[in-house]
Amino acid sequence: MKLSNIKEILPTLDNVEFQLENGAFVPEHFHVTEIGNIAKHFIDCGGTIRDEKVINFQLWNANDFEHRLKPTKLLNIIKLSEEKLGIEDAEIEVEYQSETIGKYDLNFNGNHFVLKNKQTACLASDACSIPADLSAEHAGKQKVKLSELNSACCTPNSGCC
Repeated sequence: MKLSNIKEILPTLDNVEFQLENGAFVPEHFHVTEIGNIAKHFIDCGGTIRDEKVINFQLWNANDFEHRLKPTKLLNIIKLSEEKLGIEDAEIEVEYQSETIGKYDLNFNGNHFVLKNKQTACLASDACSIPADLSAEHAGKQKVKLSELNSACCTPNSGCC
């Protein structure tokens, strides 16, 4: 979900609610402690230099049980971040701490925002001889016999991850 989407949705809501994919809700007394630009400049295992930019929302669960973030307040925080940080329309990534700090994509189900689990994936699967059916959308573990592996793929200086 992009920042423009959340700005369109918020005025239609009475309350701001976030739910994890497992069905659990972020406690209603959460705070949005940060909104920021995150820029990532990196090289993948195939040698391609990449840039990624997201807008980060950090949710924090405090013992402030009377706190309730209203849609207009979140819109004001977003507006301030746009003015002071020059934030432009980009995908939103949400940080939220349960057992550890997790990073989530954001979706909306018509009633509340849903924190969607993110997955890692190899961005250079062609360089690592990863089958196409194990792309970023279908990342998983492949069962193979060690005797059937191409030993040239994983030798030093082969370019394999």
